[in-house]
Amino acid sequence: MTTTNLCRTAPAALLVLLTAACGTGMPTAPGRSDLSAEIVRLNRPGPPDSPPGTCWDSDTTPAIIETVTTQVALPATDGAPAAFRTETRQRMVQDREQVWFRAPCPADMTVQLIATLQRALKARGYYPHPVTGQIDAPTRAALRKFQAERGLDSARLSLAAARELGLTTTDLDQL
Repeated sequence: MTTTNLCRTAPAALLVLLTAACGTGMPTAPGRSDLSAEIVRLNRPGPPDSPPGTCWDSDTTPAIIETVTTQVALPATDGAPAAFRTETRQRMVQDREQVWFRAPCPADMTVQLIATLQRALKARGYYPHPVTGQIDAPTRAALRKFQAERGLDSARLSLAAARELGLTTTDLDQL
């Protein structure tokens, strides 16, 4: 290694050693929220009981139907080769249901907040369209993809997703 290269790499190496010696590691990015933890399922219509000023939104989860195909052996007859029949049946894995989750209140869903939502989704690669400040089909699709990856398959903005995107404040006890 030449003296010039040593001089260029020495400050970086020294910084790494000093950082390690101080006990502070490199900062890490925040993890993804588990939005499924925010879902409330009720056996009655309407939102969950909550303090005044708490806003809820709901969505209907689709039913999940599984198709099972099996090969059934037919009885052998007089030395003929084995024969099989295909049987296909469907079974319900999960019924559709209405789920509730905390959401920004309607009064908070301003053009500015929606434009900020679009910019936040765009910065994360979910929304490749122009910022309009409108909840349109591309915005809903991007929001659904963002939230579905975190356990909430909905095109409606949840409060937890708004917090993760930096759109709303987070109380210190929620960190």
